[in-house]
Amino acid sequence: MSRELMWLTLTVILTGLMWVPYIVDRAMVRGLMGSMANPSRNDKPQSAWAQRLYFAHSNAVENLVIFAPLVLILDSMGHQTESTAIACAVYFWARLAHAVIYTLGIAVLRTLAFTVGFLAQVALVLAVFGKL
Repeated sequence: MSRELMWLTLTVILTGLMWVPYIVDRAMVRGLMGSMANPSRNDKPQSAWAQRLYFAHSNAVENLVIFAPLVLILDSMGHQTESTAIACAVYFWARLAHAVIYTLGIAVLRTLAFTVGFLAQVALVLAVFGKL
């Protein structure tokens, strides 16, 4: 497995597990049956951190749709370089930082972490077109 595919796998695992803490919070706030019921406008709101983690998770899923194909395209091209491996690692750590920072409610750092992840995606696009 290439380093790029390893970082993609870790990113998929991270994204796939991000829902667990906010669902646990939902069960604690609304009770087990309330957490399994259909959503309603009358539901007791979740903790603020859990709401932020939910949004961070949604954002991670939206960006995984961009990151994963770029890594797979590069893999199908047989294009693995030190730069692409670093870009994938940076993307993973930026997404992890984004989730933690977003959950903690630190707005400016959240945006910076997102931007670092975006720039890692830009680096992968450049690599696809042979510019990196």
